[in-house]
Amino acid sequence: MRLIGKRILSLVSEDFDDLELFYPMLRLKEEGALVDVAGVEKKSYLGKFGLTVEADLSFDKVDISTYDAILVPGGWAPDKLRRYESVLTFVRTMNEKKRVIGMICHAGWVLSSADILKGRTVTSTPGIKHDLMHAGAHWVDEAVVVDGNLISGRRPPDLPYYLPKLIDAIEKL
Repeated sequence: MRLIGKRILSLVSEDFDDLELFYPMLRLKEEGALVDVAGVEKKSYLGKFGLTVEADLSFDKVDISTYDAILVPGGWAPDKLRRYESVLTFVRTMNEKKRVIGMICHAGWVLSSADILKGRTVTSTPGIKHDLMHAGAHWVDEAVVVDGNLISGRRPPDLPYYLPKLIDAIEKL
């Protein structure tokens, strides 16, 4: 168990990608991390493929300074998440503190809106590559990319490559 004592915040909104939320959450818990799920409200959220997750806390109850990493799962949820100033503040704060930021698939929309991608190398689903490039990122078509504290994954089939890099980065904090 490599992540005992580490705290991770996973963001959620309606239409999250079920695999991109649950696979990392379960793997990180298996490594001993505490994973909290936060949404705009402390309630149940429905994923794209029918799974639900209960938010442990609402955005207004998050003390981002207590977390080692933040995860943004994909699906259509990132388009909703980036509309909350609190979410953008969480991401900016984690970036300033060089804490781990995990993004996969459409999650890059949130980081783009947080304006932290200039000069960074990332991957994502190819459908948003131009959005990330217009935000100043260098986009590559790879399963996983590590650029400092930013760990990006392309899409669900790449989760087995994304998670080991994410776990390694969190362990080194």
